[in-house]
This record gives sequence, C-alpha cells and structure tokens, in this order.
Amino acid sequence: MGLLALLLFLMNGCAEAERYSGNLPYPYWRLGFIAPDYMEVWVETADVEDIRGRKFFHVGSGVVAVRAPAEGKGNAAGWGKRFGWGAGRHVNGADLPKRIYVRWQSLAEPQTYRVILEIPERARQLMTERFDPPCRTSEYRHALALGLAPGGVVRGWVMSTCGKPIEVLHAQAEVEPKGPYGGQSGGEYYFLSEESKTYIEQHGIPYGSW
Repeated sequence: MGLLALLLFLMNGCAEAERYSGNLPYPYWRLGFIAPDYMEVWVETADVEDIRGRKFFHVGSGVVAVRAPAEGKGNAAGWGKRFGWGAGRHVNGADLPKRIYVRWQSLAEPQTYRVILEIPERARQLMTERFDPPCRTSEYRHALALGLAPGGVVRGWVMSTCGKPIEVLHAQAEVEPKGPYGGQSGGEYYFLSEESKTYIEQHGIPYGSW
C-alpha cells in the first residue's frame, strides 16, 4: 500500500509539472481585446509566439469589448477607468508571451491595421509575480488586454480580477495594404452598430486622445 501511494504521488507530480510547464505558475494566460466607447473593432486574427519560440495561430478573433451607450451618453475620448477582461480567450499550452501579431478592422474609420507587438520583459515579470498581500479571487495577473483604437493606436495592460490594470506597452500599428479580410471581401468591412454610427456622425473620432 505504501508503494502504491508513492507511485500515485509521483504520477500526480508529473501531471502537475506538465500542466504548469515552462515559466507559468498557472495552467494558461488570457488574451483579451478592448476598444474605446463606440470605436468598434473586428479582430481578424491574433497570433502568439511564446518565449520558447512556439507559435499559436488564430488564438483571437471577432468583436472586442466596447461600450456603446444609447443616446450618445458614452465618451470615446481616452480609455477611462472601465476595464474588464476584454473579449478574448485563454491561450492554452503557451508559455509567457514574447510576440503577438494582430490584424484588425477599425470599424469607426473604417481602416484595417496590422502590428507585431514585442511584449516587454516587465509584462512577463508582472504576470508571474504573486500578489502580496494575496487576493481572494486570483493569485496572479494572468491576463493581457490589448486596447485597439482608431489611427492604429495600441495599448497593453496586464491585469487580474484583483487590483488595477498595469500598462505595459504602447505601440503604433501600420495600415494593412490588402484591406479587410486580406483583400478577399472587395473592400467590405464588418458592420458598425447604429449607436456607434450615430455617435461618430455627431461627435467625430477623437484622434490623439488614446
């Protein structure tokens, strides 16, 4: 019975080592996307390269987290203090991020952008730093949120369910010369909601505020 218990302990240890491989103190991290009020975005693809050189393709796509209050009661200027996880998904099997490639449609303009983001070492340090004092709902900042704004402005924050988000990057994307969907849509973009369309017609796009 003692030998069986030892074998079970070793097997469980191997399983945990495999589950938390590399530099992660948790099973996976999360990649999310946000945009300023009314400045809707459609992510065509997000590809990740981790610090071990492994590539994970199309780990993010679709609409991002954005507020579009009725009657223009929101404010598109700046990022404000409204932060959530962002629309996204868990990056299963990946170590800490080294680079992230994103191609997206800025529907407010409209324009298509692409960027390769070099994730700074500070971001990885923050993602593996245990909270002190401990947090009730999360021990680590295991989420990376990317803010995508008109003009190709990109911001990045590491965050958790506890504490404030910490900004770790600010980048400028370039225009995708092929246009939306890699030139396969005849220049047609994903649709913009009526609330956002009305806001932009009345207030314009606050370039320079992000």
